Amino acid sequence: MIVGRQAVIEALTAGKQLERIYMQANVHGELIDEIKRLATLQQAPINKVPVEKLNNLNVSNHEGCVALISKIQYQDLQQVISFVVEKGQVPLFVMLDAVTDIRNIGAIARSAYALGAQAIIIPDKGVGALHEDAILTSAGALENISVCRVPSLMKAVDLLHLNGILVYATEMTAKKLIYECNLSEPCAIVMGGEENGIYPALLKICDASCSIPMPGNFESLNVSVATGIFLYEAVRQRQKK
Repeated sequence: MIVGRQAVIEALTAGKQLERIYMQANVHGELIDEIKRLATLQQAPINKVPVEKLNNLNVSNHEGCVALISKIQYQDLQQVISFVVEKGQVPLFVMLDAVTDIRNIGAIARSAYALGAQAIIIPDKGVGALHEDAILTSAGALENISVCRVPSLMKAVDLLHLNGILVYATEMTAKKLIYECNLSEPCAIVMGGEENGIYPALLKICDASCSIPMPGNFESLNVSVATGIFLYEAVRQRQKK
C-alpha cells in the first residue's frame, strides 16, 4: 500500500501502475485535485470510500488517501492487438463487463490462458480488484496473459472494430446459438456481470448476441463456466478450420 496524498502523487508521477486508489469521500484540496488529474492520465481507478474503510486498513496518517500497487502489468489494447497480429495469430479476446467476483475473474483468466486467448479486457471501474487472491485463483494465468484496463468498454469495442475484430455478446436469451457464431475469425467475447449481465448500451454495439444451448432448461451458468464453454467452442472451430 501507498499511504498519504504526497506519496500517492509521487507514485503516479513515477509511472507506477496502481490497482486502485481509495479516497475518502469528503476530502478536498490541491493535492487531492492533483491525484485525480494524475489518476485520470494513468487510468488508475479512484474509489470514494467512507473514512472507516481507510481506518480499517490499519495504516496511520492516511490523509484520506491510500493506493494499492498493482500486481498486474496492464497493457495498452492497441499494442496488444498489433502484437498478436504481427505474430500471425488470430485475435481471441475476452471482455469483462461488471464481473466483480475475483474468484470468477481468476477462473476466467485460467480458462482464457489455457485455451489460447491472448488478452482480457476490463474496465477501470466496476470490476473486481486483481490482487493476490485473483492471481492465486487464476493459478498464475493473470501474470501470463495480457490484461488491458480501459476507461470505456464502449470505446474498446470501437477500437476492436477498427482493427477488424468482431465482438460477440453472451446473452442467455439470445436466439443465435454459440456454434452459429463464427468464432474462427478475429473476435472478442463479452461476458456480463454476475448480477445484471451486459450493460444494454454495450450489448447494442456488439456484432451479435449468442447463447449456450442448455437442454436442462436451467436459468443460467456461472460466468466463468460460460466463458470456458465459449472459448472451447472458439478452439473447436479454429482447429476444424
